[in-house]
Amino acid sequence: MVQNRRADLDWIRILATYVVFLFHCSMFFNPFPWHVKNEIINSSYILVFSLLVGTWIMPIFFALSGISTYFALTRRTGKVFLKERIVKLGVPLLFGILILSPPQVYIERLSHQQFSGSFLSFLPKYFDGLYLEIGGTGNFAFVGLHLWYLFVLFLFSAITLPLLTRKRNNVKSFKLNHYAVILVILVVIARYFNFVNLGGWGIPYYFALFLFGYYFFSNESFKEFLMMNKNTIAILAVSMTGIYITWFMLGIPKMTELTFFLFTIVKVVSSLNSMLFIFYLANRFLTQENNFFNYNSALSMPFYVLHQPVIVMVGFLIYQLDWPIAVKLVFLITTSLSMILFSYEFFIKKITVLRVLFGMKGKKPSKIELDTALKG
Repeated sequence: MVQNRRADLDWIRILATYVVFLFHCSMFFNPFPWHVKNEIINSSYILVFSLLVGTWIMPIFFALSGISTYFALTRRTGKVFLKERIVKLGVPLLFGILILSPPQVYIERLSHQQFSGSFLSFLPKYFDGLYLEIGGTGNFAFVGLHLWYLFVLFLFSAITLPLLTRKRNNVKSFKLNHYAVILVILVVIARYFNFVNLGGWGIPYYFALFLFGYYFFSNESFKEFLMMNKNTIAILAVSMTGIYITWFMLGIPKMTELTFFLFTIVKVVSSLNSMLFIFYLANRFLTQENNFFNYNSALSMPFYVLHQPVIVMVGFLIYQLDWPIAVKLVFLITTSLSMILFSYEFFIKKITVLRVLFGMKGKKPSKIELDTALKG
């Protein structure tokens, strides 16, 4: 029997997209490197928010992608699935690389005093070297900067497709031993295989969560596990997150020290249990669709693709202004959000070419088509 698409998972994706937006707004103020930084850095409440969100926000997207892949492959062939991935992920990624990334790299070079001149004079230099890190020397953002998620997800989907289509059955009963194995694997990966670090975690960490989402989190028994262990999960999420943030702000241990392994355990336990508790809350309280749900189900991908370029641009306009941080924060959030929603409402969703470039279907679906798509 084919399972219908679950509203709780779509709710998580919708709300997580807004959290990513707020997280990137916080990057303008916190001590971490970013494309454009406020002249005064905040190492208190904004940093706490960044750390609170940073442990789980990108991991939950990959776990969701694994779950979605499981449901998608119950309704379509691997060939059709891959074609859909090329259109939905590949087209916005290419658009981001060629159109949305150059202005961001240009702004970064200006604000980091690595270039002076007009945007038009910078454009030929955009293809000089590969962009590998903030403040580096390469300019060509071959993964689209914040769109690295689409790039990595497409790679995961393509690489694992032969395996996933050959063995589609997920675990029949999710139990405590499965949780323990997942936790141990994530700790080992985070400590010893933490390479190509993006969004706070290495690529192998995201790959493991993608597979765990497919084989473990997509099962009905997973929801039963969350219900039975919700209190323990909540306690671990809150306590380990508190310890992680406090420890981070006091100073991260050196990788050569034994305490760094303990720090990694704390971070992974915080990340995993925060995700699990969010899954529980969504399954418990977010199972109904409404107008906000329907509107944002269509908005999520364009919002994700567009949000960082807008934040970087607005941030560049105000980063040297002598405003209090709180005022700048409110201005950055409200102005960026307004620009994104305005662009979507009056241009992206109404123009077929833009719909495709931002990861939507070419034509605006009818209400019947939309209801069918949302329900699987």
